[in-house]
Amino acid sequence: MTFDPIIAATRFGTGLSPVIEPPWDTESMLGKLGGPDQAAALMPIAGFEATTPTLAFIGALNKADREARGTDGEAAAKEAIRQKNRELSDVSRHNTLSTLARCVTAQDGLRERLTLFWADHFTVIGRGFNQRHLVTPYIADAIRPHVAGRFADMVKAVVMHPMMLLYLEQTRSLGPSSPQGLKSGRGLNENLARELLELHLIGVGGGYDQTDVTQMAELLTGLSYNAVHGVTYRAQQAEPGAEVVMGRRYSADSALATITSALEDIAIRPETAAHISRKLAVHFVSDTPDPDLIAGMSRAFVDSGGDLLAVTGAMLQHPAAWSPVRAKVRQPFIFIAAGLRALGVRADRIMPLGNGQFKRHLTDPLRLMGQPFEQPVGPDGWAEEPAAWITPQGLAGRISWAVASPAEFVDTLPDPRKFVQTAVGPTAPPELIFAADAAESLADGVALVLTSPAFQRI
Repeated sequence: MTFDPIIAATRFGTGLSPVIEPPWDTESMLGKLGGPDQAAALMPIAGFEATTPTLAFIGALNKADREARGTDGEAAAKEAIRQKNRELSDVSRHNTLSTLARCVTAQDGLRERLTLFWADHFTVIGRGFNQRHLVTPYIADAIRPHVAGRFADMVKAVVMHPMMLLYLEQTRSLGPSSPQGLKSGRGLNENLARELLELHLIGVGGGYDQTDVTQMAELLTGLSYNAVHGVTYRAQQAEPGAEVVMGRRYSADSALATITSALEDIAIRPETAAHISRKLAVHFVSDTPDPDLIAGMSRAFVDSGGDLLAVTGAMLQHPAAWSPVRAKVRQPFIFIAAGLRALGVRADRIMPLGNGQFKRHLTDPLRLMGQPFEQPVGPDGWAEEPAAWITPQGLAGRISWAVASPAEFVDTLPDPRKFVQTAVGPTAPPELIFAADAAESLADGVALVLTSPAFQRI
């Protein structure tokens, strides 16, 4: 099993394209991944601090609205809220379309796939309408810059980000024996500590226990966020004394440096290496990956100190990565992106979508397919098993999109007989080639190709 450009573009990228050449070897894939982020430069997404309306502004508007009720200023306050809501919708639409356009047009599809993978690994969910537009900026800040960098740097960026602190309610966590804890009677919130150890770093079965969770939660006290002052370390909220997490003692001095030191240590542990390597292999290669593949990736992780470019390279350079068995199913967002990519859709046909088209051709189909954009049901993110996506409703959503949406993004639909080669490649099965040739219309033929197992499975 050796390198295959079709597998490279589909299993590890965002799909085949009539206008973008597939990768020609693993070195070129890794070279692009380690080089400049061209897609982000062409289709920028603002980070958290640069995204407006800000949480501070939203909070002030909501306060003004409450105070204006029953007064002469009520109508003006309500209109300000409506304007804010329109702006939030515009930001969300821009961010979603930019993410899609990057996947559809990127020369470096691996970077887009890794960004989506790591964003899911470190899931945050915006709490309500007023935060939902800030998930993509979180990804722009904390995830995307580190997909080819040090895992520990990504971990620190994630943990220190306002969206993670808000989502896992670290802002509510007080050391029980801290001055603020004693005064308020409040105590620890273990959400962030638990998800760090269980989901993000060590993994279930990695050797940590409830004592480690509690100690980690105590260590994280003091780290907080509010919309006015941003991310801060508040010593008055920090649990006094030293903490011991997985056998390692951390300073009794309450300081942000103690938190970052612990994150650095845990991020490069062998248990973390094994957990991360297996999760990457499951996402990209197979739900039951070759143990030797995981072992090779884990060695690369440990030997490099958690260099994700090295870990990705170890995955791509292992023969198991190039198995001809298509063991994974495209998740809905990548299914849509790959469909548009196969059609050769340009970014300027995606970015101008208005609210109606955006809803009709993207958000509603994604919801029907079971993957509303950036809204998984919990901190463990989206399911990996094909059975989670190949459901009656999910398939109905894919068929509906494949029938109705492609013609909205191109001037003329392609000949299905050629499209089957463009979308699936030279290994397209004979029965699909026959069906494409026999299609009654261009739209029917394109839909047949996009809904075929040969296109869905990677």
